[in-house]
Amino acid sequence: MSFGLIDVPAWNAALNAASALFLLLGYVAVRGGRIETHRRWMLAAAVTSTVFLASYLAYHARVGSVRFTGQGAVRTVYFAILLTHTVLAVVIVPLVLRTLYLGLRRRDDRHRRIARWTLPLWTYVSVTGVVVYWMLYRLYPPGAIR
Repeated sequence: MSFGLIDVPAWNAALNAASALFLLLGYVAVRGGRIETHRRWMLAAAVTSTVFLASYLAYHARVGSVRFTGQGAVRTVYFAILLTHTVLAVVIVPLVLRTLYLGLRRRDDRHRRIARWTLPLWTYVSVTGVVVYWMLYRLYPPGAIR
């Protein structure tokens, strides 16, 4: 079994799903007072998101953009999700970096203040990454005859 260029979008979606899961597990851990477990899950989410970003950029540098072929209301929904996902994906990078920095330095009050924004935005970006994949490659796959 080989892994080819055609498999990269599914791989990227899996990385986004894993990031979302790690964020949820990190949240549950910190709510339970398990700070070291929280730290490990959040670092796992950061590493997974970083691997996703590198894979995503490399893939699209190679294939360019992929056209969404859905029509009607689903097209509007897709582009609304894609727009919010893309804007927040740009915004989230410095927020994640700052939040991680403050957490690793144990500047807990400042970390908590920014994490209240970072966690839901990062989760949204991770989950909508999976939704965009599903709509683009599964619901309306490129090249499919309709």
